Amino acid sequence: MKITEEMVDYVSVLSRLKLPEEEKGPMAAELEKIVSYMDVLNGLDTSGIEPLSHVFPLKNVLREDAVAPSFDRDALLKGSMGRDEEAFLVPKTVE
Repeated sequence: MKITEEMVDYVSVLSRLKLPEEEKGPMAAELEKIVSYMDVLNGLDTSGIEPLSHVFPLKNVLREDAVAPSFDRDALLKGSMGRDEEAFLVPKTVE
């Protein structure tokens, strides 16, 4: 696929980049190389390949959630200058 400077302008607008005029030609050539490589990848037979979410065989790397008692609310609020029954009270900073 031939990449024109108009396409480079369009892509630069989409990516919110300001590309100088002297870089548009080389950028068009680079984008053309990328698109031609995508054509090579599209030509590969992947019908027997299972899709991957990770390169490594990861299952669930997160720990299990465990219910644990929280800190005592009264003890946490004890040293505060302003509080109500459940939270710290702070001065209003935004009108």
